[in-house]
Parts: sequence; C-alpha cells; structure tokens
Amino acid sequence: MEYGIDQFKNDCIQMDINLSDKQILQFQKYYEILNEWNNFMNLTAITEYSDVLKKHFLDSISIVKAAKIKEGEMLLDIGTGAGFPGIPLKIVFPGLRIVLLDSLGKRVKFLNHVIVELGLEQIETIHGRAEDFAKNAAYREQFHYVVSRAVANLSSLSEYCIPYTRLDGQFISYKSGNVDEELKNAENAIRILGGKVDNIVRFILADTEERTLVCVKKVKSTPKKYPRKAGTPSREPL
Repeated sequence: MEYGIDQFKNDCIQMDINLSDKQILQFQKYYEILNEWNNFMNLTAITEYSDVLKKHFLDSISIVKAAKIKEGEMLLDIGTGAGFPGIPLKIVFPGLRIVLLDSLGKRVKFLNHVIVELGLEQIETIHGRAEDFAKNAAYREQFHYVVSRAVANLSSLSEYCIPYTRLDGQFISYKSGNVDEELKNAENAIRILGGKVDNIVRFILADTEERTLVCVKKVKSTPKKYPRKAGTPSREPL
C-alpha cells in the first residue's frame, strides 16, 4: 500500500505529534509549491508524494527522537536547501523561532515564497555562507538547536554549525546509514570547537532506510578563529 497522508499522521503520532487539520493543509500546500517550483529549478530529486512525505517531511520531524523541543526556542537550519528540516519543524512547532540559511539566492527566493504562502511567522531566511554569518554577534552562539541535513561530512559540518550553537545547546546532524567512521574522524573537530557528542540516535525511517541523528552538546565557547574563511572547512577539515 502506498504511503499517504493518513500513514504520515500515524507516524507523527508515534513520535507524540498530533497534527491539526491546519498543519496537514500546510504540509500539502508545501508539497504542491515544491513540486511546482521543482519544474524550473533543481530543489529535490525526490518528487513522488509518498517519498516527500517520508523522506523529507517525516525525516525532518524525526529530530524529536533526540530533542525535547520547546516553544520559543531558537533553531538554525544550515544549508536548508528546499527548507528541510526547518520548514517542517516550523509547521509542527509554530512557536519555534527559526532561521534558514542557504548559499543559493534562488533557493532563498523559493523559501520566502513558501513562508508567505503557508502563513508562517517568526521564521527568517539568510542568503549566504555559514562561515561568514558565524562572525556576526546576532547569530554566533545564539541558537538552542543548530541542525543540518545531508550537507557535508561531520568534521566540516561541525565547523559550520557549532559556532552558532549556544552553551548547553545542541548541534544535531541528520545522517543516513552507518556513521561510525565519520564520527570517529570528526572527534577532534568537535572537541576543538567546544562540542561533545551527547547522543547518537539510530532508527529506521518509515520502513525505508537507517537514519542517524548525531547530537553534539555545546560545552564550551568556540574559539574566535572558527569558523575559518569560506571554503576552508570543506577543503581542510579539522
């Protein structure tokens, strides 16, 4: 049987999330806009309705397996692309204050369109690179949660994300499959940047694939020299 909206709702209930009719409509409208814009710009290779429900929407929300998100907290989504996980999290947690960061202007234009069409509030977009905005006091070490999904290896990702994470906050990386080797290679970077691996949550996403949430707690302030200039973290991981 094809995965549909009823199964999506049930899978959300399994994670203690009861979606209202308004939230369901927002998810459906989001899918329609994504599908429409994907015809003329490359937002996602995953386009089937059932796959988007599972592999984008449900996957984005799965952070609740690792974090107790509270209304009013601040979350930064780095390299958000078509808005994952930030926009699904905003739909589910309307009181969460969210910033979406992406380096491509066309994607930011799409995100702004989605925000208006879905009537979302307390959510902003930033067009730029993670390395640049982390020097800005308005963003540096300000967020309860910094998240990223399928952007880079964990070492580079740590340098993009940990500088934005507030003390006692969490950087949470969405990963697929086995991350043990990647995690081992990132240990040094995480330590240097002021983080400590707090939790690793492994699960099967709606009978599709193994997913892993790597949760890094910010235990001390990130040295001012990090992140290094744009492009360096990906070329020369710590």
